[in-house]
Amino acid sequence: MRTRILVVDDDTKITSMLKRALTYEGYEVEVATNGTQALALAAGKPDLIILDIMLPVMDGLAVCRQIRASSDIPILMLTARDDTADRVLGLDTGADDYLVKPFALEELLARIRALLRRHPRENEAEVLQYGDLTLNTATREGFRGQRSFTLTAKEYELLLYFLQNPQRVLTRDELMARIWGFDFSGESNVLEVYIGYLRSKLEAGGEPRLIQTVRGVGYALKEQRS
Repeated sequence: MRTRILVVDDDTKITSMLKRALTYEGYEVEVATNGTQALALAAGKPDLIILDIMLPVMDGLAVCRQIRASSDIPILMLTARDDTADRVLGLDTGADDYLVKPFALEELLARIRALLRRHPRENEAEVLQYGDLTLNTATREGFRGQRSFTLTAKEYELLLYFLQNPQRVLTRDELMARIWGFDFSGESNVLEVYIGYLRSKLEAGGEPRLIQTVRGVGYALKEQRS
């Protein structure tokens, strides 16, 4: 099941950008444009909420208080207010983190990953293993032996699928459809780019390659024959 993020903001340019960027990273995204909608969608228990303060109907601080009264869903406040007093107020209201507009997308993604690591979904912890490679699905952290490495959302989905299908040759079309859906043309090299990212992390300590290229077909998670 994909990680669900609720984006709450009345600026359609921001919600459109965030929905596209977060979907590209592998998250499932819902959007609310006012406080009332936010509370209704929050009742569905998303895994994380990105919440603007300046909202119509009910402001973000009131929304945060109501959500926090009954739920520990991680909340990242995203707002144009950058005074220290405003940041303290947001955190005291119950937000887990605070990011000021304008923001760098990479910083937002990093903060999302950090919040999700601190708030793993209940009853979904599982450790998948192949050889000396393990993946903790609660913390989304990978290991080669005792060496740990972090993963972006898309890297995590790709490695998870490999570990769910060890030693099986996965075609390029299958991986593209599974991880990216049908948003990319067959000529896109996004898969090759992310395979490269994963290999760099899996082999950073000089470990032998586990993600093998099957020429003309795709890739497979398997140990190299000596």
